[in-house]
Amino acid sequence: MSVRALAGLAVAAFLAAASLPASAQLAPSPAAGEIAAAQLPKEARDTLALVKKGGPYPYAKDGAVFGNREARLPKQKRGYYREYTVRTPGERTRGARRIVAGRAGEYWYTDDHYATFRRIRE
Repeated sequence: MSVRALAGLAVAAFLAAASLPASAQLAPSPAAGEIAAAQLPKEARDTLALVKKGGPYPYAKDGAVFGNREARLPKQKRGYYREYTVRTPGERTRGARRIVAGRAGEYWYTDDHYATFRRIRE
């Protein structure tokens, strides 16, 4: 497909979206960026329970400040977020899975070492 044809398709898609009501244009998928606590892997549910209980934690870095440097979570002052390791079976290191807890009681799950997050619905 030529560049001109691709550009035409992009313009057509934009115009089609622009003709939708504002509510349809802005409404994200209800499940986008969220995960039900019951849908978490068992190890993540176990970690979440430990976080809510206040420990003890199996990894020395659990409870460390999560800096949110890439701003993938809502912006907050430093120290607002804490991170906790979710054990990965077969992994010899801490692995990529984490739960991040906000000071207001919200929880986030990442299974790709902070590249993406899903808010945990309880």
